[in-house]
Amino acid sequence: MLMKTIIMMFMMLPVLVAAQDPNLHIYLCFGQSNMEGNARIEDQDRTGVDPRFQLVSAMDCPDLGRQQGQLYTAVPPLGQCNTGLTPADYFGRSLVQNLPENVKVAVVMVAIGGCKIELFDKDNYESYVATAPGWMMGKINGYGGNPYVKLVELAKNAQQKGVVKGILLHQGESNTGDAEWPAKVKGVYDNLLADLGLEANSIPLLAGEVVHADQGGVCASMNDIIRTLPETLPNAYVIPSSGCAVAKDNLHFSAAGYRQLGRRYAAQMLSILGY
Repeated sequence: MLMKTIIMMFMMLPVLVAAQDPNLHIYLCFGQSNMEGNARIEDQDRTGVDPRFQLVSAMDCPDLGRQQGQLYTAVPPLGQCNTGLTPADYFGRSLVQNLPENVKVAVVMVAIGGCKIELFDKDNYESYVATAPGWMMGKINGYGGNPYVKLVELAKNAQQKGVVKGILLHQGESNTGDAEWPAKVKGVYDNLLADLGLEANSIPLLAGEVVHADQGGVCASMNDIIRTLPETLPNAYVIPSSGCAVAKDNLHFSAAGYRQLGRRYAAQMLSILGY
């Protein structure tokens, strides 16, 4: 019986390999509200989305006709069912505009406004969740109570269709002043790669700056810590946010700011890919 099972597994292997498209590039996106998407989606953001830019839906969204884990053209919202514009929107659009026509891009988005990086700590997240405010718990529960596990689950499903090329992070506002933030990010990164069966340090992580001080950024001091991330995580790249238009709260970016920031993420990724 065991030998028969092994033979059947080997017979299935070519089918599984054939199902994985090397030209479907997958990007994992996580963080807090500036990754989740805070700005109102405008008409220009809903039109002209190239079908080569796709979204792996993180949850069932009946009003949008989406089912969890399925691929759709990446018309916003890309986060939860009712979130706003995010840097990932124009990251993906810019990539497909500049990559060969046979390459598709898919994003997997798990982000929760207001959360600390500790929410994505697979070993210690429960202690953070235990103190999370009620409004945040609704979002956490939307990801099955464990956003990290949901991100891995969605990524594994996506890996059956394509290959992981990068990780996008925008988080830090809630960890302002935390000198241990780079080490905590590295911990999440290392766990992600291990859980997805990827070689250590093999995937670039792109981390965006928060709103700058010259724009009245409430958490601007965190940028000094974010810029040190490559010292702890060698395959990390910091995406500057200087000059990106901001919202009135001086904490989030405006729609125009998200578009510009997303294009900067894309420019860095294209450089890494050799374009």
